[in-house]
Amino acid sequence: MVILESTGHYHTPVIQYLEDQGILYILLNPIISYQTKKTSLRKVKTDAIDAYQLCVLYYKGEPHKIRGIQLLDLRNLSRKQEVITNMNVEAKLQFHTILDQVYPEYGRFLGSILKVSLLMLKEYPISEAVLTAEESRLEESVIEF
Repeated sequence: MVILESTGHYHTPVIQYLEDQGILYILLNPIISYQTKKTSLRKVKTDAIDAYQLCVLYYKGEPHKIRGIQLLDLRNLSRKQEVITNMNVEAKLQFHTILDQVYPEYGRFLGSILKVSLLMLKEYPISEAVLTAEESRLEESVIEF
């Protein structure tokens, strides 16, 4: 059995290897191990002492979780998906803010006709282009779209 501390994503290749080899492993929470180390009278830090402390935690029965690599990958993917979703929402909010500054009345007049309004934005990228265009050309553009 291997007892190790969770270290962000750095322990993932080790866990993958242990699973591939069929070796049982225990993944300990680093916060719990840190708190246990703080209670020790000896403040010396070496790899041997750290390994000993992890074993003591395990044999004391401190809470730990056995997580498979697939569960860890799923957790990481779901965190990434949340980050990407938040970035998407932020980009949309920024887009609408800029759009309101460039075309203050955009939402009121064209926002409900999405396809036509997006094509109009492509053809007339700034509000001055709309203001200087002939009315007949604007009508033709809307009819074309």
